Amino acid sequence: MIQGRCPICAKPFEVERIDDLPTFPFCSERCRLVDLGRWIDQAYAIPGTPADVEPGGAAGPAPGVDEGDAD
Repeated sequence: MIQGRCPICAKPFEVERIDDLPTFPFCSERCRLVDLGRWIDQAYAIPGTPADVEPGGAAGPAPGVDEGDAD
């Protein structure tokens, strides 16, 4: 038996197997979409040092790639 609480609405749930709750760890599709929306709106953030980004929004060439190489 697996018991838990939805991280969005805090509703408790109890299932025999994780496969019995396709929206795990959320209680419903609605709560799963609320969480996705929060990530998209940047309400959540993973802590760390900010990446260096060029003013135009481009991050530059990948490491180890010489811009002068043309195929």
